[in-house]
Amino acid sequence: MRSDLKNELDQELKNLLSFWSENTIDNEFGGFIGERDFYNNEIQKAPKGIILNTRILWAFSAASNHLRTNRYQAVCDRAYRYLKTYYKDEKNNGIFWLLDHEGKAINKRKQIYAQAFAIYALTEYYVFSKDMDAKIWAIELFFCIEKHSKDLKNKGYFEAFAEDWLPIEDMRLSEKDLNASKTMNTHLHILEAYTSLLHIYDHEYLRYTLKNLVELMFNQFLNKDYNFELFFDDEWNLLSNTISFGHDIESSWLILEATRALKDKDLIKKAENYAIKIADQFLKTALNHDGAVINEKNRKTSELDTDLHWWPQVEALIGLDYVYKLTGKANYISASEKIWAFTKKHIIDHKNGEWHFRINDRYEPYTTENKVSMWKAPYHNVRACIKLNQ
Repeated sequence: MRSDLKNELDQELKNLLSFWSENTIDNEFGGFIGERDFYNNEIQKAPKGIILNTRILWAFSAASNHLRTNRYQAVCDRAYRYLKTYYKDEKNNGIFWLLDHEGKAINKRKQIYAQAFAIYALTEYYVFSKDMDAKIWAIELFFCIEKHSKDLKNKGYFEAFAEDWLPIEDMRLSEKDLNASKTMNTHLHILEAYTSLLHIYDHEYLRYTLKNLVELMFNQFLNKDYNFELFFDDEWNLLSNTISFGHDIESSWLILEATRALKDKDLIKKAENYAIKIADQFLKTALNHDGAVINEKNRKTSELDTDLHWWPQVEALIGLDYVYKLTGKANYISASEKIWAFTKKHIIDHKNGEWHFRINDRYEPYTTENKVSMWKAPYHNVRACIKLNQ
């Protein structure tokens, strides 16, 4: 990757950290402001989602480790303390889904996606702080997922549970998702969390479960066209025809990272081969005429969702960089450069700060989308800035 692009990403990382540290601290009620609108105005008394809190904890911890600085320690410690004080279920174990603006739990469901992100964040925070309680908690959450969510009959993990870990009917991660008991997205982020945990907790059972997850991603989720299927029922009957281009390219490098953490030569080779094939399919089908990453495709109807969300752009930068390092082929880097040029021009919000959530196919931002929310947090873009400068 060109040195000037690395410098731009390094500067963008600092811009992002400044935005989040200056605009999201909740000095009145504690923790972090739950929502800011498109124009960066605070939405008063907005609820506080667990994904926002864990991603802030992860981002500032990861950036501190990457930059080798204590500059952001106060934000890291604040995110950890708030997570432990308000989101932790001391009675039933696990993490609550949603708090009100004052920190009272208003949705106590146990979404496995959230438990995974807590592990991911706690692991990175432990690397930064060396706080043994954070490591112990991350390990406890790993065994909590294994105890309550693992399908011992058909493999994989169930999506969500009630506060007391009993089954629930509506397991959706968000309103746009199907109500499916097993999803690619949740499995991917369990894999991501377990990969991170393995670096600080080299445990035989963790290795076993992570290897099984890698094989499940290849054998159950990856289809013959090198796209990942998204939604399944208990018995792995496919429920969807949707292709998510961002998840395809994100998965390719996260799975490769998992195999490298496992140090399994056969799995690494398999993951490398699949990463190349996924990237090639991605370049053929996921980009618009300006080289930007479109959102989704219905495989059955061939209908495209041509909106351009912020996060697939940067996941593409990482995934294509991984494949370039495997192959040395310039087409992966040239595609990345187009994506970054597009992102700088159309996705980064040079007026109100941070990045637009999404823009339409005329490159107009959706002004109804929040700048800060449960699903708009410093994770994908911060991670790309870090990964591409390592």
